[in-house]
Amino acid sequence: MDLILIRHPAVAIDAGICYGRSDIALADVPHASVTALKARLELPVPDLVWSSPLTRCRSVAEPWAAQWARKVSVDPRLQEMDFGTWEVQRWDDIDRALLDDWAADLHHARAHGGESVAQFSARVETWFGERQAEAGDACAHVVTHAGVIRVLVALALRVSLEQTLSWSIDFAGVVWLRRREPGAAWTLVRWNA
Repeated sequence: MDLILIRHPAVAIDAGICYGRSDIALADVPHASVTALKARLELPVPDLVWSSPLTRCRSVAEPWAAQWARKVSVDPRLQEMDFGTWEVQRWDDIDRALLDDWAADLHHARAHGGESVAQFSARVETWFGERQAEAGDACAHVVTHAGVIRVLVALALRVSLEQTLSWSIDFAGVVWLRRREPGAAWTLVRWNA
């Protein structure tokens, strides 16, 4: 199975703003983003295309899938983490003590009232477990968010989430994972291509 994870392109929001679960539009026209992505990379044709329901992903996944006459399967478990009251707030405006408390217990703290990292990871893990069980040797393209990609890579490669948090992934960056047969170990083919 090939699992090709595509981070959505740049969004129409100022830098330094927290926008996990918030539905923010793309900075560019989705078709232009798809054209640029296809020109930049040579990827295997997908058998399946999955997407987060948020506009910044779905608006890219639909024309992306249409290139191969594929249907997009939308799953809310592929949404970015819910940052609760921090959504659409400048990171610099969030109480430093709350940020420090969150960082001190990254997996379980919910200072913002949204999802904890543990809850978010469990949601993504459920999706991943189902896909592994049903996909066989299919090639799946997934248009999603940086946080989801990091959780999926941590699960697939059996590394800590903290490790993947230190790996940069650009807007419209691609991560390609491969598993030769069911039950076999996943390998990283490309990171941030």
